Amino acid sequence: MWRVKSLDAILATAEKKSLHRSLGPVQLTLLGIGAIIGTGIFVLTAAASQKAGPGMMVSFVIAGAVCAVAALCYSELAAMAPVSGSAYTYTYAVMGELLAWCVGWALILEYAVAASAVSVGWSGYVLGLIENGFGFDFPDLLSAGPTWSMNGFIPTPDFSVGIVNIPAIIVALAVTGLLILGTTESARVNAILVAIKVAALTVFIVLTLPVIDTANLSPFAPNGLFGAYSGMGIVGAAASIFFAYVGFDAVSTAAEETKNPQRNVPIGLIGSLAFCTVFYLLVALGAAGAIGAQPVLGAAGEAVQPGSPAFVAACALPANAEALVCSNEALAHVLRVIGHPQVGNALGLAAMLALPSVILMMIYGQTRIFFVMARDGLLPEGLTKMHKRFKTPYVVTLFTGVAVAIAAALFPVGQLADISNSGTLFAFFMVSIAVLILRKTDPKRRRPFRTPLVWIIAPLSAFGCAALFWNLPHDAKMVLPIWGAVGLVIYFAYGFRKSHVARGLVEVPELSADAPVGPVPPMPGAPAPGSKEERD
Repeated sequence: MWRVKSLDAILATAEKKSLHRSLGPVQLTLLGIGAIIGTGIFVLTAAASQKAGPGMMVSFVIAGAVCAVAALCYSELAAMAPVSGSAYTYTYAVMGELLAWCVGWALILEYAVAASAVSVGWSGYVLGLIENGFGFDFPDLLSAGPTWSMNGFIPTPDFSVGIVNIPAIIVALAVTGLLILGTTESARVNAILVAIKVAALTVFIVLTLPVIDTANLSPFAPNGLFGAYSGMGIVGAAASIFFAYVGFDAVSTAAEETKNPQRNVPIGLIGSLAFCTVFYLLVALGAAGAIGAQPVLGAAGEAVQPGSPAFVAACALPANAEALVCSNEALAHVLRVIGHPQVGNALGLAAMLALPSVILMMIYGQTRIFFVMARDGLLPEGLTKMHKRFKTPYVVTLFTGVAVAIAAALFPVGQLADISNSGTLFAFFMVSIAVLILRKTDPKRRRPFRTPLVWIIAPLSAFGCAALFWNLPHDAKMVLPIWGAVGLVIYFAYGFRKSHVARGLVEVPELSADAPVGPVPPMPGAPAPGSKEERD
């Protein structure tokens, strides 16, 4: 279970069963922006306000800082091994099959649950648009799933608020169909959606910044830095808001479908992250400053988690009807409150059109993780079956889309985001460690992108990921070990015996520990060694 698949073997496997390379640097950056700007700013702004109040702006900075150092670690590994698989592939090459399986299994939790969370966020905006723009009251029981609470170790649903989220199911399945049509077609649609999304957020910033009232920013941190219990306060909000930044790592999963990945993957990763961070801070300031972002309290005056039954009860009170934290369409709600109802409806329309781009990237990343794990023999190889016409892994895409739709139908957005973060932070932690290990065990391998100050940046990334995980709500933290235990049962029942490395089915010989490391074979689309393009 500690067997390692060398980077040379990983690259050779990708050569034999490769995906089509069709993405350039602009498309890749747009894919990153499409994945990053989405639910975190359109929807989770309300949940972050409930945890931190106006202090959520500091939460955005904390989460962005952790994500930035993790992005630098990702960039080095993604440029070294431009193949599908993201953190799973890197861990396989450095720390062995068992830990690689754990990371891949955690990434499945990240992407699938994240896609479900965004589907629920999309549902909130489309229902708000229907009710405010057209005056139609959509049935409440069909517009949201039940609220959940823990009865000991048993999750218990409360169906008084909702039974199933029908719009979330529809959008999840529609995006799944688009992904089956093909990567290039998806990227073209995504570019249009990104433009709509950025334009909508720009309008929001222009209209809210001039009407900021500094009184709305006080008290700045009503729940303090860490809050009264796990998951609250500024750091707790940062742990949830981290969800808003994680789209960048979906860019690295697209490395195998990228032209000249050694150059373009770092551009897509860092460029999309930098672009999005500015928007996050400006939008958060506009929302909190324009109408306030104070949390609602439980019946006994206590702080309550967003999405909990106590929170739902507090938001049902007439006094909290206009509270930002209670809105399912936070940004559109802000514009309506400050006197721009039609612009608010237009922003709701933009969110309805744009949020599917985030769902697209999350399901896309999920299917590529499944694809590469099946290609390594850890999952049934039938999952790698490609569509004869569209040249996409349609079996695993359809399976993923149905699972995403089921989760979106039954869970609220805040709880889904926190659960997704538990898998994400574990994967990022492992990548941070992998960078350091590879610097020691394989120092001569060509690194088109090198993490600057790696012995400072990588430990900061690992520490930041661990700290944010610790500050997730208790229920979300418990999901990861339970999910991991299920994954280990599957691994030892199937992957441990069927693994290609275990069976000796590798495309190049494994290198012995003392053998000299030779040059990596050039990947399709990579510049020729020594050429001007490579030097640039």
